[in-house]
Amino acid sequence: MSNIGIKDFILNLNRNKNGIYFWVINLGELGLESSAFKDGEKMPRKYGYTEENISPPLSIKSVPEGTESLALIMDDPDAKPVAGKIWTHWLIWGIDPGIGEIPEDWSSTATEGKNDYGEKGYGGPNPPDKAHTYEFKLYALDSEINLKENSKKKDVEKALKGHIIDKTKLRGVFEP
Repeated sequence: MSNIGIKDFILNLNRNKNGIYFWVINLGELGLESSAFKDGEKMPRKYGYTEENISPPLSIKSVPEGTESLALIMDDPDAKPVAGKIWTHWLIWGIDPGIGEIPEDWSSTATEGKNDYGEKGYGGPNPPDKAHTYEFKLYALDSEINLKENSKKKDVEKALKGHIIDKTKLRGVFEP
């Protein structure tokens, strides 16, 4: 007897054009990488808020069939003890699922939200106390998100609910 181990999966309830509901299991193949740093490793200084404040290059791999758009959230969970919340650095939605590569210092063709610096677009790492781990969370969606530019993270996360086909995460460490 053999066992199959599944680390992560997403179970989606879908409805076809005839109104019949069916379950789809996605085994989580979506990938996100950067040529500037490996997952869990140190990010180059130039991506910092007080440095060049440019977004890192990102490579998107294995976008699942049926993906209509992508969304990306970059945040800092380590900021909570200092800032009192998870700090949002970048919100983008309406990313073309066929993009493949998001270049460094991307002039987005997608819609960008307001980060916790109060600015639209990318706001790089700026840890006040110690090294923080920043998370780039990529979502493959079954539809477009209809939100206005400069929307906040809570609005984006609410709009994502029920539309996530797959998701992945890339982590980068940044020191003060």
